[in-house]
Amino acid sequence: MIDKTSSIFNNPQPKKVIKSANKSKQKYIKKYGDDSNKDYKISFKDIPTLDFINTSNIIFGEQNQKFEDNALIVGNIRMGFGHYRISIAMASAAKALGYKPYWLDLASFDATGSKMIREQNDMYSLASRISQKSKLFNKIVWEPLNSEGFKKISYNAKDQKNSELLVPIFRNIPKDIPYIATHVWPSQGAIHAGMTHVVNAIPDNWPMGLHLSEGAIHAVQTPFAYFGYKILNGFDKKPLNGIPEDQLKMVGCFIDHELLVDLENDNKRRKERIQNGKPLRILMTVGGAGAGFDMFLAMVKHLLPYVKENKVSLFINFGDHKDVYDKLVKKVDGINTNNFFNNYEGLKQLISDIKEGEAKGIYCIYSQNIFEAVYSTNLLMPVCDLLVTKPSELAYYPIPKLFMKHIGGHEVYGGINGREYGDSLPECPTKKEINAMLDRVISDKELIPHLCDRIDQLKKDGHYNGAYECVKLAVGK
Repeated sequence: MIDKTSSIFNNPQPKKVIKSANKSKQKYIKKYGDDSNKDYKISFKDIPTLDFINTSNIIFGEQNQKFEDNALIVGNIRMGFGHYRISIAMASAAKALGYKPYWLDLASFDATGSKMIREQNDMYSLASRISQKSKLFNKIVWEPLNSEGFKKISYNAKDQKNSELLVPIFRNIPKDIPYIATHVWPSQGAIHAGMTHVVNAIPDNWPMGLHLSEGAIHAVQTPFAYFGYKILNGFDKKPLNGIPEDQLKMVGCFIDHELLVDLENDNKRRKERIQNGKPLRILMTVGGAGAGFDMFLAMVKHLLPYVKENKVSLFINFGDHKDVYDKLVKKVDGINTNNFFNNYEGLKQLISDIKEGEAKGIYCIYSQNIFEAVYSTNLLMPVCDLLVTKPSELAYYPIPKLFMKHIGGHEVYGGINGREYGDSLPECPTKKEINAMLDRVISDKELIPHLCDRIDQLKKDGHYNGAYECVKLAVGK
């Protein structure tokens, strides 16, 4: 196993950083056991929700199954919904380009490395929720950690050492299969395991040491991210060696084939609905960590009169967070009229009906199936007019967007990117500001069409082709 901790892109790390990294790895081994000699057999299982892209889930089995000749693996973890959503985009692009996508969720196994990931994810989700309840914690701990703490190159040293624990999962995976990672740990684990065609798809616009995976091709979505990683600007107090050109590519936004193939007609229908005085279709998404409840509550209360006046139809995807729905119902009367709970087929039928038809009232969507929970938003995007979300992974998607307050300082730059490219309205950090912006979007019939025209132009420019480009990089094209 090649040491990726002592030196990162020819930037030697201090002895105390290396010592701390080794200590972290040993802590997890002591807690969860040493499985470095385990022979985990690899099998496959269908993912019914993603049957349209023929995706197979990689699981542990009794004996090894053979990958198809045109295999491409998407390595991921569940951390919120974002990395799953980007993974689906990669699998979609792979299928569109003629490859068989396989899904590898490194957090899903009964393995030491998987347990390490789940522990860290639980801590991240808890801190994310606390940050929304405590302004002091958010200001002193969460914002600085997400913007500056994770940015330090020394942070990468510990992650590199911990990710060595993931190697046993890869033991029976052929090393030359094209591989796209949508979180840095699956990328680091693959490199440590000797995988030779690894693309590290970086989800954020804010460059951070957290996302470094030396040996992989780092695929970024924006010019801002490219230059940040090219020179590792601000990753240490002293100047650093940056990422060489053969390991860094700017590819565009990571978007599903299904969202791009008919995008111009989706935008045409949006403009026609506004021109014809139809209710503005607003899609709100509850993230995978379930944070941001107070702002959701304020927006729903504010939009209720518009819904009653048939000026707005509201779609809320609660993901797999029924607890958020239950809290909202207790606070707001009249939102539990059109519920699609664990009714994925019913939701697909609704979407088919309203594509050219009418949508009125409030629609609440929930599924305990993680794939359905994530992909429901993808299904709804083409038939909605405005997406209201925090500026995380959805900040790059081709639909008019309005950003609620970010959660973690790294998300700020997703909102800035959308505003600068012109397919998004600005981030609104307070309840008052976001409700005022909703009023403006509802009353000003020129805003959404302008955003739609800009999205059409960005598509022509290849701005949303990042997932296709990641596939091409992984397969050597």
